[in-house]
Amino acid sequence: MAVKVLAEAVPGEVRFAELRRRMPGVSQKMLSVTLHSLVRDGLVARRVEPTVPPRVHYRLTELGLSLEVPLAALRDWAEQHMAEIDRANAGNDDTQADPLGGQ
Repeated sequence: MAVKVLAEAVPGEVRFAELRRRMPGVSQKMLSVTLHSLVRDGLVARRVEPTVPPRVHYRLTELGLSLEVPLAALRDWAEQHMAEIDRANAGNDDTQADPLGGQ
């Protein structure tokens, strides 16, 4: 999801606080860990302004931008198969509720 939010800002940058606002339900810790991993992998660039407190900006690198087509294909696949996925989840939830299968 962080890549999607950053892709919406291309070619600009997004501050950490803005990323948090655009990703409701994601904790500060999880976002920080995710961004660190994306920076380490070369998908995202990080820029720190030496202010108090520091302002941290993120943007997709060329490598990160190259994910646009594959991620769009994955999103399309997920949308086409969401009903099947929901049915599988519901079936597995039913099995989990009665691990003996009703016996």
